[in-house]
Amino acid sequence: MNASATRREFLATSAVTVAGSMLASHVHAAGSDVIKVGLIGCGGRGSGAADQALRADKHVKLWAMADAFEDKLQSSLENLSTKSEIASKIDVAPERRFVGFDAYKEVIACCDVVLLCSPPHFRPLHLRAAVDAGKHVFAEKPCAVDAPGVRAVLAACEDAKKKNLSIVSGLCLRYDNGFKETVRRIHDGAIGDVVTLLANDYRSGRPSKARQPDWTDMQWQMRNWYNFTWLSGDFNVEQHVHFLDVCAWVMKNEYPISAMGLGGRQVLTGPENGHIYDHFSVVYEYANGTRLISNCRQQPGCKSDLSAHALGSSGRAVLSERKRGLSIHAKTDWYFSGPENLMYQTEHDELFASIRSGQPINNGEYMSKSSLLAIMGRMAAYTGQLITWDMAMKSKQDLTPPKYDWNVALPDPSVAVPGITKFS
Repeated sequence: MNASATRREFLATSAVTVAGSMLASHVHAAGSDVIKVGLIGCGGRGSGAADQALRADKHVKLWAMADAFEDKLQSSLENLSTKSEIASKIDVAPERRFVGFDAYKEVIACCDVVLLCSPPHFRPLHLRAAVDAGKHVFAEKPCAVDAPGVRAVLAACEDAKKKNLSIVSGLCLRYDNGFKETVRRIHDGAIGDVVTLLANDYRSGRPSKARQPDWTDMQWQMRNWYNFTWLSGDFNVEQHVHFLDVCAWVMKNEYPISAMGLGGRQVLTGPENGHIYDHFSVVYEYANGTRLISNCRQQPGCKSDLSAHALGSSGRAVLSERKRGLSIHAKTDWYFSGPENLMYQTEHDELFASIRSGQPINNGEYMSKSSLLAIMGRMAAYTGQLITWDMAMKSKQDLTPPKYDWNVALPDPSVAVPGITKFS
């Protein structure tokens, strides 16, 4: 964006182009037209999404790429081009390689499907632009880092429905065969009424980058995006959203009415770790009294555990990616035995199949509300206060920087202090 533009201004002035969207929805239905794919955000997840998109359909090409940094774009392109199974589907001419804050606009303009894989802060901006242009979307999780972003995504996804556009979310566990079968059985009453949910995301450390002498504030924070709340949402949002979303799924896409929590920085406290926390513990409460107990931690040398557990009135269920981690324990024990699938690939298979069939998929509501669920937990931990769902949804806290410019001054943000940091 230019020096004076902000996300708020862009979202307020974007126009809806219905005619273009109708064309995008139907032109590929026959199955032989080439679908041009654009990648926005060329990090590891973006490169993976591009790989999966190219394997999802016979007549597809990677047509354009965008990233804030030229070296990231070039590295991704070189890596993808070495894979013999997809190399022939890569046709990213030099004039379709775009760099900078405005680069997303150029990719959207020349492609049919866009893969939104930049740091989460940019997702609402990029999604709105793609929907306005009538393009189908794969949107990585989370879909926003603050409540204004969530509201913007919900609105964009409603517009996508009107335009018959597909919006597929990167909340990939919903596309895993084992998770789907386990949740189906829970919904069918295998453990009775759900009374307690546990969501665990224990990890051994996280990525960080030391600041280089020639980096501006914006360059450093963008290079080290995971460690700044305005870019990542903090790791309770950026990563733990996966198993929080699984719990929301178990609850048939109902969401809690309130949250209280704690968190802090105990181990990852160096300047390279930005200002985000390294542990959270949040208790969410549903209207019917069901509680969701959420714990996550990123500290080196510690044991990892990524799982959700549903405790019911007549049994319990385990939802984990570990071997034999998908199971139900009631009168009769059950373990998922297959068939297994590659959930990351399935997301893209279903996205492109929906485009070909003219029957769009729209994951917009749950990807937005599960992102808010994670944001709500961060709000509770940062402030030390009880945060209701209504407070979280109506929050006016907008984490957008003063402007998107490499030379803008971005002082190191302070670490949130419970009891002192205010809800807004």
